[in-house]
Amino acid sequence: MPAFVSRGTRRRRAMNEINMVPFIDVMLVLLIIFMVTAPLITTGVVDLPSVGKSQQRPPAVIEVIVGTDERLRIKVDGKPEPEPVALTQLAARVRSGQSAAGGAAAAEVPVVISADRSVRYESVVRVMDTLQRAGVRRVGLSVKQAS
Repeated sequence: MPAFVSRGTRRRRAMNEINMVPFIDVMLVLLIIFMVTAPLITTGVVDLPSVGKSQQRPPAVIEVIVGTDERLRIKVDGKPEPEPVALTQLAARVRSGQSAAGGAAAAEVPVVISADRSVRYESVVRVMDTLQRAGVRRVGLSVKQAS
């Protein structure tokens, strides 16, 4: 008989099932915590710039006016051009107005878009997009100061 006798080792059987009860308990506690804290979270506040604090108007400005009939007109330094401008010609006319008004710093002459309150937002965005695609850098929107 050998000096050592090996006993039969008990092999533990692997569990094929996961116990879901602790998982469900944790999820329910987290759900309750989120339900209680969600109304207490404050929403983010966006601090928009005020119109009254804007800088003085630059000496040379090109103004693109979008009328209620969605026709485009251009004013260079306050002098309106006699005829309406098509959207396809807008970028070229603004560039020529910038070179006439700005001299050496033609690209720095700002372009301001003015539109009536009843004009569709899409028309104003289309004008902005046309100018920005043409490489006009300083494009802004004209606003009326609150009285």
